[in-house]
Amino acid sequence: MALQVDTVNMPATAPSHPYHHGRLREALVDAGLQLARTEGPDAVVLRAVTRAAGVSHNAAYRHFADRDELLRAVCERCMSQLALLMEQRMEQEPESDPVATAWARLGAVGTAYVEFATTEPGWFRTAFAVPSTVTTFGPGEGVGPSGLGPHEQLSARLDDLVTVGAIPADRRSGLEYAAWSAVHGLSTLLNDGPLRELPAAEHEHALQVVLDVVARGL
Repeated sequence: MALQVDTVNMPATAPSHPYHHGRLREALVDAGLQLARTEGPDAVVLRAVTRAAGVSHNAAYRHFADRDELLRAVCERCMSQLALLMEQRMEQEPESDPVATAWARLGAVGTAYVEFATTEPGWFRTAFAVPSTVTTFGPGEGVGPSGLGPHEQLSARLDDLVTVGAIPADRRSGLEYAAWSAVHGLSTLLNDGPLRELPAAEHEHALQVVLDVVARGL
């Protein structure tokens, strides 16, 4: 499968005009989301966001105590976009026998993760850029339409493998750490590490090798 994000269902949501009355917070986060998409988390600053939203710099302080709180809100939206893509890719997997379906859905989660990282690098970096001065995501934050975030979706797919008998129950504990580390590591290498020079045609091969190794390890 080609690594390309569904841009129809994952729109850029930055406002193209000043905010509507009562929507200031949403407009500021929307503006931050667009800045993050093109320039990464460092671009999400109060002055740039208020300028994009068409309001005064001081207006942002009605909703965010400082830049870190604003960035956290944008990070949460980026994580939700990742969760959304995971759900979209799982839904595209055809139904087959339970074991094959469970493995395919796990593969779809991993594929979506690397797909998101390499086609939306600004959003990917921002999703993991929550400042240490604020709390990370709580229940209901950074989730897709199902109400699950990327970590919960991965955990659910591993649980499915146990349910269908593909993985022994006594080996289930902690498997998400290995699986997540594998796809996150590949994503980082493709975006910012030595593999950033890898020809585009090799990206999918690299991903399949990593997913195969993860599956054998599980």
